[in-house]
Amino acid sequence: MNSNPFSNITPDILELTELCKKNSNINPELYVKYDVKRGLRDVSGKGVLTGLTEIAEVRSYTIVDSELVPCEGKLFYRGIDVEEIVDGFISENRFGFEEVTYLLLFGQLPDKNQLQKFTTLLGEYRSLPTSFVRDIIMKAPSPDMMNTLARSVLTLYSYDDKADDISIPNVLRQSLQLISLFPLLSVYGYQAFKHYHDGQSLFIHTPEPKLSTAEMILHLLRPDSKYTPLEAKILDLALVLHAEHGGGNNSTFTTHVVTSTGTDTYSSVAASLGSLKGPKHGGANIKVVKMFEDMKEKVSDWTDDDEVSAYLTALLHKEAFDKAGLIYGMGHAVYSISDPRANVLKSFVEKLAKEKGKEKEYNLYSKVERLAAETIARERQIYKGVSANIDFYSGFVYSMLDLPIELYTPIFAIARISGWSAHRVEELINAGKIIRPAYKSVAAPREYVPIIDR
Repeated sequence: MNSNPFSNITPDILELTELCKKNSNINPELYVKYDVKRGLRDVSGKGVLTGLTEIAEVRSYTIVDSELVPCEGKLFYRGIDVEEIVDGFISENRFGFEEVTYLLLFGQLPDKNQLQKFTTLLGEYRSLPTSFVRDIIMKAPSPDMMNTLARSVLTLYSYDDKADDISIPNVLRQSLQLISLFPLLSVYGYQAFKHYHDGQSLFIHTPEPKLSTAEMILHLLRPDSKYTPLEAKILDLALVLHAEHGGGNNSTFTTHVVTSTGTDTYSSVAASLGSLKGPKHGGANIKVVKMFEDMKEKVSDWTDDDEVSAYLTALLHKEAFDKAGLIYGMGHAVYSISDPRANVLKSFVEKLAKEKGKEKEYNLYSKVERLAAETIARERQIYKGVSANIDFYSGFVYSMLDLPIELYTPIFAIARISGWSAHRVEELINAGKIIRPAYKSVAAPREYVPIIDR
């Protein structure tokens, strides 16, 4: 039994658990009968319409003669192809995350002066309340940084004199502050945990307001605060690609749902963090990294297609790694032919691999990407194409940057809060414009009560 009585599973709890299981089963055939969208998706990956947004669009198919035809994946931020956005700031040798945050929030790209004013504002907000680090972050540090981040966000409510004010100017102010503070809350939480639980030296670096968000993460995390330009640029690229992905992903949908209740910004963000924490959402790249660690141990010749294919087949047969029957990082709920974010990130991963002396590992990732699609098509009945998603390469990038695995999902949050904030503001602006049609209540069959999002 666990030595901590707070965490004990007692015989009474086990008895009650069996009662839950006995009386909480739903016939799985009813999900098909009533066309229930579990997790906002049906069996073919098609989503259920839950709202409207102009923040971002994900495109995975075109319509030809009234038929859905898969196409190369596309992601648009406020109508602009994310690949064009990346080409723009990369060609001009500058950081892109702050520019993308501006675009998502305000619906247009900033000019040079607007961007400078905006980044200055974000820098000014990169300061936590007095003693917050000591009184909140340093006390009872959690082994999970997403819980630490959510707790810190909820605690900031107590420091805000206008915490419950959901007017647009106030919500925008709160959003910009949280966007600015997420790197601090995440990295400081990690440093506190590693110090108190693992006995490592404690580093709490002072924020540098003029640094980009990517530079700030590396500055706060590393003992000497040093990083190469390529390291910062690729981390910035990862933030850009994770900043938004339409309103239908789980955490952003959570933002819309919770915001629609009229609750405060801190509660809304904490709810979205809880959604993002799940391994089927924000934690997927951790599974990819751990899968590759197991693969590198089990496969003796990383260049042998047959040996690598045999390991991938074993994964699908639930005979390798975590025996879940999945090749992590392959496939996506929406994209079929390609994930544009993975394509963009991969083009820069090779450069970082060469700088870090990780060419052998990069070649293995490329080989698995190629062979996994073939293996899945051979072993499984699939409803659409399978390609590498962004999680396939993002974990590899973070490992080459020497980022601790505990921060992989918080880094996703550091990026995605830009999208959440844009969606929250959009939801509040349009909340009073909804026209509710009259409808008749229809009694559901006694065997099953549908859950309908109105």
